[in-house]
Amino acid sequence: MNITVQRFEEIGSTNDEAARQARFGAPEGLCIVARRQTAGRGRHGRTWVSEKDAGLYFSIVLRPRFESRFLSLITLAAGVAVYDTLKELGISPDIKWVNDVLVGDRKISGILAETVETPGGLAVILGIGINLTSKNFPPEVAGTATSIVAELKRNGIATIAVEEVLVKYLGYWYEMLKGESGPAEVIDNWRIRSTYFAGKQVRVTVSDTVIEGETDGLEPNGALRLITSDGSATIVQAGDVQRLRSDE
Repeated sequence: MNITVQRFEEIGSTNDEAARQARFGAPEGLCIVARRQTAGRGRHGRTWVSEKDAGLYFSIVLRPRFESRFLSLITLAAGVAVYDTLKELGISPDIKWVNDVLVGDRKISGILAETVETPGGLAVILGIGINLTSKNFPPEVAGTATSIVAELKRNGIATIAVEEVLVKYLGYWYEMLKGESGPAEVIDNWRIRSTYFAGKQVRVTVSDTVIEGETDGLEPNGALRLITSDGSATIVQAGDVQRLRSDE
């Protein structure tokens, strides 16, 4: 995959700009990076705090040619890439299904994959936000989020240094996903890196439904398996996962 990076001082949303350019024919590998987002978002339209130089705000245009049932694995592959990026930087992360990367129980990165119809076929806009510093966290997230600088106990880190490592691993895992055994390889490597793969007591919110149970691996398309208290298995295609503590 050939990578081309376009950099912005300030932008509404890197995902929106990548989607706009994809509709005008941008090739696979176009990356949009901004120093600040004024309308950064995560899943379900939630706000992603995007102050200037406080995070890596990164979106890439992908034009996958594999089976559509495996499109959801792009998010898992991105999670593995972020994990490996943080590991190389000296941090010990975890991946929470389906799109959060944590350090301890604190969120350090979020992933948002969105599909876009374009004249050249379906494109996937993969957005990744990684917290570089905690200094601009608003009070409502300060207790549940962390950053590279906080974890490494450093004064700062260059955005480009994180970006270069992320691009390396993202390219590797995306190319892996496209191979014949790619889906199984991605799931297996996600398993190795995530404590949420199996044996974790969680609460999953799916629309207005709440399900509690123990994680029991992933389906071939990346869906989460849960074993509920009555011993039955439930397959969750999409939802918000929260770890249950022993006192809950």
